[in-house]
Amino acid sequence: MAVARHLGSPVAFSFASPFAPDQAEKFRMLNPSQLLPILEEPTGALWEADAIACRLSRLSGTGFWRTDDEEPDMIRWLSWGQGRFVAACDKVSFEFGTKQRYGFGPVDAAKVEEGIAQFRQSAVMLESELSGRDFLLRSGLSYADFRMATFLPYNDVAGLPLEEFPALQAWYDRLQAIPAWADPFAGLEAPQLPVVQLASERARKPA
Repeated sequence: MAVARHLGSPVAFSFASPFAPDQAEKFRMLNPSQLLPILEEPTGALWEADAIACRLSRLSGTGFWRTDDEEPDMIRWLSWGQGRFVAACDKVSFEFGTKQRYGFGPVDAAKVEEGIAQFRQSAVMLESELSGRDFLLRSGLSYADFRMATFLPYNDVAGLPLEEFPALQAWYDRLQAIPAWADPFAGLEAPQLPVVQLASERARKPA
C-alpha cells in the first residue's frame, strides 16, 4: 500500500477477506496460498509484497526498486532484514499484536524476550550503518527502507526499544515524514483493527 501510494501507481485498492467462505475460491485462483497482497493485472495475478513492489517500481520508472549497480546492495538489505531485523520485529509484534487481536492465545514471554534480544542485536548493526547516512542506500530512499520498517508502524503495541538507537530512530522519523508511509490507507474504507493494549499501557500496569 505504501509503495503504491508513494509511487503514485494507477491501481484501484480493494478491501479483501480471502478466507471468507464467499471469497475463498476467487482468491485461491489469484494466489494458491490465499494471502494478501495481490496485484491483479490483465496478464494475470502477482503475489508477494516484494514482487509487487518490484513490479510497481518498474512501471513507475522511478528506480525506487533499484535496477542499476545498487540493486545487489538493495537486495542484500532485503535479505538480511527478512532474517534479522524484520524477523525480530515480527516476532514481538505477533505476540503483543496479532495473537491478542484475534484471540490466538496468551503472550509467550519467552518468544518476546527472544525477539527483543534479536531486535537489539540487529539494531546495533543498523545503528552503525545509519549513523553515516539518511537511508540504507547511499543514494537515498529505496524500497529497502520501506521493507526494513515493515513492522515499526505497529510499535505502539509491540514496544520495541527503538529509542535506544538514535540513528535508527532518526531514520524511522524520516520515513514517517513521507505521507505515503505515514498513512497509506488515507481516504480508504476498511474495518478497524481489533483493539489491543498499547505498550505504554503495559508499562503503567502494576507488577
